[in-house]
Amino acid sequence: MSTVPLGYTDVAAGHVASVVTDLEMRARPAPADHALPPGFALAPLAHGSLDAYRALFRKVGADWLWYSRLFMADDELADILNDPDVVVRIVRRDDEDVGLLELDFRTPLACELSFLGLTPECTGQGLGRALMQQAIALAWSRPIERMWVHTCTYDHPSALRFYINAGFTPYAVRIEVQADPRLTGHLPAGAAPQVPIIGALAG
Repeated sequence: MSTVPLGYTDVAAGHVASVVTDLEMRARPAPADHALPPGFALAPLAHGSLDAYRALFRKVGADWLWYSRLFMADDELADILNDPDVVVRIVRRDDEDVGLLELDFRTPLACELSFLGLTPECTGQGLGRALMQQAIALAWSRPIERMWVHTCTYDHPSALRFYINAGFTPYAVRIEVQADPRLTGHLPAGAAPQVPIIGALAG
């Protein structure tokens, strides 16, 4: 396995780099009260709703520089979202989409918690803990031996501790480099202001 050299490594202008921590849960935890607060519910993603999915993905993840699904072609994203082994649940408050939960069971006996997030107005209310318990319950309702997730240095500052408190254990660290989605037009230039833009804005 190749590794980056010790010391500083330059990242090309127009790109972003983050440190990724992988975490896993190897046994089903004790049952917990995983009910969402009154007024909130989980609903499946409507078949073929790529625009609605991307809109919510941006709404939830722009502050944390979520970009992976924004770079995907329509057919590639549709293949993932329509796969029977990918479970997508939308957090709804009344008729408004305010959160995203996505579980990937495509690897036998494993579940990746691909995405879990809420829109800014719904954070800081304990809703994230309830949503995590929903995710854990859904994941371990299938015959898996491992549930895993990754977080990075662009996520919320408390994200790593949040996953550890939920029962995940860190097991690997990686570095991810990608084109800055604010420069490619996939996210607004003002998204994730805590992450500096190194390069020229398009247009």
